[in-house]
Amino acid sequence: MRIREFKDVLEDVTDHDADPEDWRAVAGDRAGGVGEDMYLAHPRAGVFFLKTYAKNPFEVHGVGARVARNLDDEIGSFLPERESGGRFAVQSPPEDEDHAESVAKRLQTVVETHADAPTTPEDFFDDMMDALESPAFGPMEYDQYDRPDELDSLADRFDEAEKLLSEELDDLIEADEVDRGFM
Repeated sequence: MRIREFKDVLEDVTDHDADPEDWRAVAGDRAGGVGEDMYLAHPRAGVFFLKTYAKNPFEVHGVGARVARNLDDEIGSFLPERESGGRFAVQSPPEDEDHAESVAKRLQTVVETHADAPTTPEDFFDDMMDALESPAFGPMEYDQYDRPDELDSLADRFDEAEKLLSEELDDLIEADEVDRGFM
């Protein structure tokens, strides 16, 4: 396991050649201290673990690592299925102005199409993510005020990563001279 800046880990997620809609995530408050924990998982890409905190409204700092090369049934049982109420997406910025205009036109078409036809929120979200060329999106279990039980179960499975990433995040928080996250 190689601990890295959380943005580098997210870049690995966005660069991974995996079906974008097959990602799943679980996130919530960090068990001990400031910040949040998040697991991102894909059957072919593996499991990624991130620990972050908001230094201020404009800066998020954190660390992360790939903690498993594939997603097995046991670990998968702690991640939400498609029917989950929450959704997430990892986005990459447009390459240039022409690309941004192309994406905006596709997004407009999706919104107009769904406005004129019966649809579900899940289908609308999926079509929007396709139009935005999102490299990773899917169901998410998230609690902004607490920790979902699944997050604790995953932390138990990856206890060494939990310990190492917590130490690294605590070092970041100390170096930033912040004793609490921004809310």
